[in-house]
Formats: sequence, structure tokens, C-alpha cells
Amino acid sequence: MKTTLQKIAGIFLIAVTLTFGQIAKAADPADASGFVVLSDVCPDIIQEIRYYSTYNFVGDRIRGYEEPIALMTKEAAAALKAVSDELKAKGYRLKIYDAYRPQMAVDNFKSWAEDLNDRRMQPYFYPEVNKNRLFVEGYIDARSGHSRGSTVDLTILDMRTGKEVDMGGTFDYFGKRSHPDFVGDLTQKQKDNRLILRNAMINNGFKPLDTEWWHFTLKNEPYPNTYFTFPVARASIEKGKR
Repeated sequence: MKTTLQKIAGIFLIAVTLTFGQIAKAADPADASGFVVLSDVCPDIIQEIRYYSTYNFVGDRIRGYEEPIALMTKEAAAALKAVSDELKAKGYRLKIYDAYRPQMAVDNFKSWAEDLNDRRMQPYFYPEVNKNRLFVEGYIDARSGHSRGSTVDLTILDMRTGKEVDMGGTFDYFGKRSHPDFVGDLTQKQKDNRLILRNAMINNGFKPLDTEWWHFTLKNEPYPNTYFTFPVARASIEKGKR
């Protein structure tokens, strides 16, 4: 008969084997099998995928965005559905600006930031910051948490008016006004609106970023060390199912 110690050792070996298998699968950056189309899980969301359009800080459609849809890991999408349900009961809907972001898009940002002559969108997105400071001040980096699939950029829409609530600042604005704790000239209503979104996200397992009021990451993200490369397209998800 096996001793208790042997049984424990066997269970530990099985757990290690399973964990290794999960890590090995997660390590393939081209594998979209752990992702879903967000609107399939959370049909109440509104989507305005900025990097599929030209209205973003670069001024061009960003590489890797083949469709104006949001993709996320299954775990993050389920948590966001809970956020949506909580806010819908209070008269709000979620509006998504960006979710999963392929590494090729991050590379696109990096190459754009290195071209100091391209300042087309500076008046709209970074009027307070010199473009040669974007790397130093952390606005642009070689990697993004979005590429791990459990980070989302979003705001809320008031169902009574059909308009976005006033957050006292716009998405992707490079400056202190975007910090969640910015007070400056914000009205009490604008502060309250930021808290409505922040509290709902935290209540459902997301953690905020201290420089962007719209940016949240699932605390227990399933792929914390993998930066995925597949494009933002439903075909990526369908391929992952096969």
C-alpha cells in the first residue's frame, strides 16, 4: 500500500504536470484558443475600436486590427460580463475602446514614436508632451499588457441619454488629466463618474492603472507572461478552436 507521503507526492507530481502543460500552451503567442470575441460573451457592450480607425494618437489604422471587434481571454471576458451586468442595473452600458492588442500593433506604436517628424495628432492626444518624451514618460513601450489578452480600455455610456458620461478627459490623452486621481479642475460629477467605472471594475476582479482612468487588467490574468501575436479578427478565434 502507498504511504500517505507517497500519495501526496503523486498528487504533487500530477499538479506540476498539469501546470507545466498549461504554461507550455500559454507560451505559444500565436495560439488564440484561450480567447473569445468579447461581444459573444457580453452582447450589451458598445464597441468603438479606436486602433481600427484613424482617430487615434498615430493617425492611421494600426497594424494587426483586421476587424473593429474586441478580443479577450475567456476569463477576462467573463469578468467583464459581470461588470456589464452590475452597471446595466444602474443605467449604464460599457463602451470598449481597446482590448487584446497584438504585438505587431505595439511594434507599430514604437516605430511611430521613433519618427519625431510625425506630429499630426499632437493637438488632440498629446499637446502637453513633446513626442521625444513619450518613451521616457512611459506613454509608449516595447510591450503592452494588452497583448496578454486580459486588459481593456473602456468607458461607460448613460442609457438615459445615449451618450458617454463626462470623465473630465478623453481616451488616450497623454497627460496628468488622464490619471485616475487627478483632481485639477474636474467637477464633482466628473470625479463621481470615474469612480462609478473604477468601482465596478474593481468589484469584479480588475485592477486599475495609476496613469489612465480607462485602463484595467484582470488581477488573475491567465497568461501573465505571454505576449500574443495573432491579429484582431474573428478568424483568429475560429482558428484557435480547431
